[in-house]
Amino acid sequence: MDIEASLSGSVGGILIGLSAIWLMGSLGRISGISGILSGLLLERPRGDSGWRLAFLLGLVSGPMVLMLLGGELGNVAGAPNEVIGAPAGGVGLMVIAGLLVGVGTGIGSGCTSGHGVCGLARLSPRSMVATLVFVLVAMLTVFVSRHWLGGAS
Repeated sequence: MDIEASLSGSVGGILIGLSAIWLMGSLGRISGISGILSGLLLERPRGDSGWRLAFLLGLVSGPMVLMLLGGELGNVAGAPNEVIGAPAGGVGLMVIAGLLVGVGTGIGSGCTSGHGVCGLARLSPRSMVATLVFVLVAMLTVFVSRHWLGGAS
């Protein structure tokens, strides 16, 4: 058992939960990333852009600050000296996947952060169903890509 990875994941989960509570308590908003991003890019309500932009910049700048301070993001690339690495299926596939995720969050009225973190915490039946669907589709995708399409195992 990797205690350091478990502790790191636990601290990260606590920080995600606290940020969701803070956003809900201070602004009455759900910290669903797709909703925050679409609200900033598409809806543009007056006086509502500042916190959305700060939230999204925090998502990107947090890991950058960690790396500048000498911390690590973990080996997410599969090679010791890489941070992220090249897309496994190429840039075109990544663009298609990103568009499909965007369509899915629109159809599902939210993403894993909105439904999985905030919705489950509020015991929302709709979020429970959405999160279950997210997890089952992710499991099916991994199974198909690894066992039927011959991807990395």
